[in-house]
Amino acid sequence: MTQTLLLTDALFLQHDPGPEHPECPARLARILSLLDSQPIPGTERRAPRPATDEELAAVHSPRLLEALKGLRGKSTSLDPDTALSPDSYDAAVLAAGASVQAVEEVMAGRARNAFALVRPPGHHAEPEQAMGFCLLNNAAIAAEAARRLGAQRVLIFDWDVHHGNGTQAAFWKRRDVLYMSAHQFPYYPGTGAPTEIGEGEGLGYTVNCGVPGGSGDADYGALCERLFLPVARAWRPDLVIISAGFDAHREDPIGGMVVTERGFAAMCTAFQQLAREFCGGRLVLLLEGGYSLEGLSRSVHACVEVMAGRREEHFVEGVSRDVADALRRSREALQPHWPVLGQ
Repeated sequence: MTQTLLLTDALFLQHDPGPEHPECPARLARILSLLDSQPIPGTERRAPRPATDEELAAVHSPRLLEALKGLRGKSTSLDPDTALSPDSYDAAVLAAGASVQAVEEVMAGRARNAFALVRPPGHHAEPEQAMGFCLLNNAAIAAEAARRLGAQRVLIFDWDVHHGNGTQAAFWKRRDVLYMSAHQFPYYPGTGAPTEIGEGEGLGYTVNCGVPGGSGDADYGALCERLFLPVARAWRPDLVIISAGFDAHREDPIGGMVVTERGFAAMCTAFQQLAREFCGGRLVLLLEGGYSLEGLSRSVHACVEVMAGRREEHFVEGVSRDVADALRRSREALQPHWPVLGQ
């Protein structure tokens, strides 16, 4: 068994939204350069496969898929944030395939855990709309693959500084995929309020906690220990997927948070332990945002170290008043559906 599988490809570097765009090829290039210069024992790097039409259609509408496919080989913009170059469509399909392959390898026991180091990111892409730097929703496509492979309860934890509106939309009315998000709020894209907890069969299976800018390691630790981990333990997932954006890093030029690479490693440790406790260690990370080249690369490296066996022992203690208030609002909204939050 491979301890930690890293899935990536040179095609991801060919997706180029244009000069000065923060979601630039240098993001992934810097990650891979650091992994090359400071290799981590227990990791194996492989090239992924593209997603199939059926895998994409499990999340996205025929209209969106046809529209995106029609942009293959072209340079264009879908909105002020989301631009494509000639290789962008193929890169997005390969990113979705890498995310599915990460799930397949972990679910089959061929890898203990996996990190899909991909571009473009995915968590803003809704079933009917590409947006926010994202074309296809890698996390949602991966979760659907896990369900087809027999996972009854899939957990997606999204720690990107932006709320994953697309992933939330994909599972809003479902209870087989539990979506949890820690994010800056209010902030782009404007979703992720504590009262957004799902609908119908999915009521209670969307868990949001938005916190103000300036939140750091201790604050994120409190979110995990007082909200996300208790709910996740009560749910007992069969697979843990992390939408791993690193734009909450203190050096990030877009986000307003002050999380360090050790804070990300602590969250990764906590959710790896959760996976070991309930689902044989089945853990998949998917790269989302992160726009400080140094902060991003160091944070990814720290999380890969955790996945390969290093343990970040403790969260930093302490929580700001504003974060405590945000936690209270989220817990109150969800307590009727998760009695563990009343304990």
